[in-house]
Amino acid sequence: MTEGEAAPAATAEQSSGNLLTRVVVALVLAPLAVASGYAGGWLWTALVTLATIGLYVEWLTVVGAARHLPVVASGVVALAAAGLCLAAGRIDTSLLALALGFACVAGLSPERRLWSAAGFLYAAAAQIASVVVRLDQVYGFVALILILLVVWATDIGGYFAGRGLGGPKLWPRISPKKTWAGAIGGFAASLAVAAAFAVLGLGKPGPLLFLAAGLSIGSQLGDLFESSVKRRFGVKDSSHIIPGHGGLLDRLDGFVAAIVLAAIFGLLRGGVDGVGRGLMVW
Repeated sequence: MTEGEAAPAATAEQSSGNLLTRVVVALVLAPLAVASGYAGGWLWTALVTLATIGLYVEWLTVVGAARHLPVVASGVVALAAAGLCLAAGRIDTSLLALALGFACVAGLSPERRLWSAAGFLYAAAAQIASVVVRLDQVYGFVALILILLVVWATDIGGYFAGRGLGGPKLWPRISPKKTWAGAIGGFAASLAVAAAFAVLGLGKPGPLLFLAAGLSIGSQLGDLFESSVKRRFGVKDSSHIIPGHGGLLDRLDGFVAAIVLAAIFGLLRGGVDGVGRGLMVW
């Protein structure tokens, strides 16, 4: 066998191994997220807070601002304080902690101030949105699971449709591997999730399909946004903390966009304490 013949085989074997790693890790992390979401309260808030602190630190690493300890520390402390306030049911105080954290991050940044502040806002929005969606004791968990499944289905459907069908690239300058087939496949998979919820009597078909469609598009745009930030700073993976998946930013970019979008929509329809109801009851 020539070197030219061996290379594709090695690449295929590496790709297969990476997929297996991704699946194994997902089978561990997904039940953890679902179980914490089901428990709600301080357990879900703690998981969300740890994840958003990780998002913030990774963002600073990507944009080259992580070497400034005061910027890192002020953001981490603010997110942790907001998490404690959210666990105690004090959303107003958590917003105050995040506002002070934003001011500190922006004020202490000696360079790339806008990028550092944007990273803090990104993490803070994900933290608040993830908690308020779950607040509704009746509909919060169902709404959270819908969002998670739509994001996961979009990711999985896009992965297999993109690899299986190939075709024109979606936005090669930002994300060379993503294709239109993958985007459409992920979108279709999200609609299948909505249809399953409707069959199970967890909502009306029309609104569920509308919601899943919006969240799927938001998730894919969130993925492209994170890719554009990494491309801007010449970074391939935000970190290597999750085997087979890269970093938290790489794994949660679609979820962050979807959960923030869902929280805004649910807030407009159901108020702070009824975000879940606002999403699920029409």
